Amino acid sequence: MKSKTGYLISFAFIIFASCGQDQNDSRTPQQYSPEQLRDNVSVSAADFNSDETALLISSNKTGIFNVYELNIADTGQKPLTASVKESFYAMSFLPGTDNFIFMHDEGGNENYHLYFKHKNDTTAKDLTPWTGSSNNFMNWSADKKSLFISSNHRDPRFFDIWKMDTGRWTPSLFYRNDSNLTASLISPSERYIALSKIITTDKNELFLYDRQNKNMKRLSNDNEANWIAAAFEKNDSTFYYTTNNGSEFTYLVKYNINNGRSEKFYEDKWDVDGMNLSENEKYHTITLNEDGKNKILLFDHAGNQPLNFPEIKDGNIEYVLISPSEKNMLLTVGSSTSPANLFVYNFENKNLKQLTSTLNKEVNEKDLVQAEVIRFTSFDGKQIPAIYYKPLQANKNNKAGALVWVHGGPGGQSRVGFNNSIQFLVNHGYAVLAVNNRGSSGYGKTFYKLDNKDHGYGDLKDCIWAKKWLVSKEYIDSNAVGIYGGSYGGNMVLNALCLHPDEFKAGVDLFGVANWIRTLKSIPPYWENARKALYEELGDPDTGDSVLLKATSPLFNYEKINKPLIVFQGANDVRVLKVESDEIVEGVKKNGVPVEYVVFPDEGHGFVKKENLITTDKRTLEFLNKYLKPGRSKN
Repeated sequence: MKSKTGYLISFAFIIFASCGQDQNDSRTPQQYSPEQLRDNVSVSAADFNSDETALLISSNKTGIFNVYELNIADTGQKPLTASVKESFYAMSFLPGTDNFIFMHDEGGNENYHLYFKHKNDTTAKDLTPWTGSSNNFMNWSADKKSLFISSNHRDPRFFDIWKMDTGRWTPSLFYRNDSNLTASLISPSERYIALSKIITTDKNELFLYDRQNKNMKRLSNDNEANWIAAAFEKNDSTFYYTTNNGSEFTYLVKYNINNGRSEKFYEDKWDVDGMNLSENEKYHTITLNEDGKNKILLFDHAGNQPLNFPEIKDGNIEYVLISPSEKNMLLTVGSSTSPANLFVYNFENKNLKQLTSTLNKEVNEKDLVQAEVIRFTSFDGKQIPAIYYKPLQANKNNKAGALVWVHGGPGGQSRVGFNNSIQFLVNHGYAVLAVNNRGSSGYGKTFYKLDNKDHGYGDLKDCIWAKKWLVSKEYIDSNAVGIYGGSYGGNMVLNALCLHPDEFKAGVDLFGVANWIRTLKSIPPYWENARKALYEELGDPDTGDSVLLKATSPLFNYEKINKPLIVFQGANDVRVLKVESDEIVEGVKKNGVPVEYVVFPDEGHGFVKKENLITTDKRTLEFLNKYLKPGRSKN
C-alpha cells in the first residue's frame, strides 16, 4: 500500500498560507462536459524500433488502452492491437523486429499476463499461460535473444525470475525465490542479481547475489533506512543504488563490486528517485522528486558532467528514454493544464520534434488551471505541503465550493501535473486542495513516518486544517467544503465523516477501505513480502492492534455519518474488496443520509476505461451540485 505515485509534473510557484491567494481578478471560463475533457488522450512510450524510425506506445484514444506504432517522421499512429474490453499496455519491441510484447489483466484483477504478437497478425501468444498468476516484463538479455520475466506462478506468495528464449519461447527458472526476496535488477552479464527484502515501510534490506560464486552480499545495514537498486554498469564492477541511510532524503550511491567500497554519487535537498543508464553507457539520467514534481537531470556518463535538455515551452520533462544507438531521446513532457505529450530529440542535429497532441482540440488550455504548491500550518504547528487549484471564476462576490483531496497510500503523494478529474471539477467552479498529509512520501523520512499507527488521527487532522486554510480565503464558501479520496484517501473520506461529522458537508469515496481488519487479512498472496511491513505501520489485525484498527474502520462507526456520501467501486478490486463499499453504503443508508453507490463490473483498484471515468466525473459533479454547491448547503 505504501507506494509512490506515477509522475506528473509542471511549473509551479511555492507559496505559503500567508501569500496572496485572495486576488479579486477572475473570469468565467468556458465549461466543458466530462465527455469533452475525457476526450483527451493518455499516451506512454515503451520502446524504439530497430532503426529508430518508430516508437511502440500505449494510447487510450479509443476509450481503452491499446498498443500503437508511432511513426516519427509523419507522427502517424498505426494500431497494433484492437481490444475493446481490456486495456493492453505496450512493453517492448522484439529486438531487431517489428513484433512486440504487451501485457494485460482481466477486468482489473491484477493478474497480468505477457503476450507476444507479430505486427500484422490478429492473434497473440500468451507467454505466461499460468492460471491465477501475475507476471511482469523485466528486461532483455544482453544478446537480445531472451527476455526475463518475474512471475508468481510457482508459488503465489513469491516472484521468481524466468528466462525465456525468443526462438521457442521456452521458460527456464533463472532465480528461485524461496526466502521472500524481491529481485529488482539483473546485471548485463547475468552474474549478479539485486535482491531486496522489506522489513517495515521505513526499512528494507538490499543484497547482491553472485550467481557464479553462489554468494549473497548484504549492502544495507541495521539502520532504519531504505535501499533501492538503480543500475548496473556492463563491466560487472559498478552498481548504483539509492538510500536514505543517515539522511532525511534519498541520495544515489556508487558501489564498487570488486572492492566493496561505496561513495555518494549524487545528493540533493530532495529525494533522488532513481537513475538510468543508456544502452552503451554514454549517458545517465537522475530523477528527483522536487517538492511534488519531477526533475530529470542528464549527464555525460564517463565524465559525470551535466548536460542541458532542449528547452520546452510551457512544460516539464516527466520521463526520458534514450534510444539504443544513443542518437535519439524520447521525452515525455507534461503540465498541469495538458495531458503529457511525446517529443523526440536528436543529439546530433539538436532537432526537437513534438510527436503527439493529447489535449482535446475542443478544450482551450487557458480555461484550465495551473497547479500551485502551497503550505499550511496544521494543528500541531507542522507545515503541510499541498497542491492547490483555484477556479478561474472564483472571487469574493462569486464564492466557490471546495474539496480537500486525499491521495492513496498510505504513503502516496499528490503531484503537480494534469489530473483530469481535478481539472473537470475546478472548471465547474470547485476549488481543490490536494493535501500531502503527514505520512506522504517525498518530504523526508521523518515526515513519512509521522502517520505510523496513527492513521485516522494526525493525518486526518491535517485534512481538517487544510479545510481551515481553504475557508480562510474570501472567495471560498465556508459552508460548502467537502472531502474526496480514493483507496487510503477513501478511508480518510469515510473517517472524516465518521470521526469529525461536523467538519465536511459531503464526501466522495472511491474504493475506500471501510474495515481495516478485513482488508489487512485479505492482502493478495503476492503481497506476502510486504505483509509484516504493513502490519508494522498500520497495525496487526491478529493482536491488540485490532482495537486501534477497529476505531479507525468506518464500518464500525457508520452510524455517526450524517452528511451526504457518494461511493464508487470496481467489482474486481483485489486490494479493497467490493464488500467494503457494499457494507458502508448499506450502513449509511440506515442513518437516513443521502448515499449514492456506483459499481463498475469491469474495473479493479482504480478505473481506466474512459466510459467509466466519464460516469465517475459526471456523477461526482451532479452529487456536488446537489449537496455542496454554494448557497445550497443549509447546515
